[in-house]
Amino acid sequence: MENTALRYRQFGEPESVLQREISEKAPLQPGMLRVQMRLAPVNASDLIPITGAYRHRITLPAIAGYEGMGQVIAVPDGAALLPGQRVLPLRGEGTWQQYVDCPAALAIPVPDFVEDALAARAFINPMAAWLMLNLWPVQGQRVLLTAAGSDCAILLGQWAQRRGATAVYGIHRSAIHADRLRAMGIVPVAQQDSDTVRALAASSDIVYDATGGELAQTILNSMRSSATFVCYGLLSGQPFSLQRHFPPTHWFHIRNHFAALSPQAWQAAFSEIWPLLAESQYSDAMLIPFSAWPSALAGYRQAGRTHKPLLDFTRDNP
Repeated sequence: MENTALRYRQFGEPESVLQREISEKAPLQPGMLRVQMRLAPVNASDLIPITGAYRHRITLPAIAGYEGMGQVIAVPDGAALLPGQRVLPLRGEGTWQQYVDCPAALAIPVPDFVEDALAARAFINPMAAWLMLNLWPVQGQRVLLTAAGSDCAILLGQWAQRRGATAVYGIHRSAIHADRLRAMGIVPVAQQDSDTVRALAASSDIVYDATGGELAQTILNSMRSSATFVCYGLLSGQPFSLQRHFPPTHWFHIRNHFAALSPQAWQAAFSEIWPLLAESQYSDAMLIPFSAWPSALAGYRQAGRTHKPLLDFTRDNP
């Protein structure tokens, strides 16, 4: 079977080191199922590893992509899933390729009430938001979010309200996000409004930060020692320093929590996430042919975007 994949053989900027390569797909191994991909999103978590930020756990050459959705085309004996079913082929191979093999026990069936473009984005950001709210509960808490226009933050904000947060504030860089956040019940705060940012940091009980850098430093300098700061990303590309008087600071990496989830717990997590996701507001999807992947990366990097670029394997260019 001929397979086309976006592979990188060295670390560097994704636009420079990713190559679209055609090769023969290896035979399906025992316990694995094979999925013909339909859609796969572009996330920070897809791009950052390509730069070499996590080179200690990546063996080159590697295929990019961590999530997406497709249809089963081959299954091992005794598998519950059938050819033709829509699934998320997770925790197996990179998803930026036409055919993905993954452990049959970890493939997530997509419910009929979830459309393709939403299903393709049901893993990285929804699972991260769900896990963080389980680890650091928000009932009765005042919550502050950074990078509030991002997919993970808008889910954190909406689901925090469901879980009893008394107020949710969202710091954003682009004014285009303000009305959208307000419609979700998240109070928008311009990142440039330093006085308001400091005042909210001082009164917040828990901060979920995806930016790091100067903004994280400003927030930590203003927070009460009894509050909680959760860092789950460094979108600014800059670290921050910790001081003894700062509140408890926690680092969240979604990958670190997979080992504790049995296949049964893994499947059960998505049984909770699917209805939450279907009832939440989420970014619009922009479908881009797989062969036009540089355009998808450019779209992801667009400042102030309100859509999520998805690689579309169903309408690929020749």
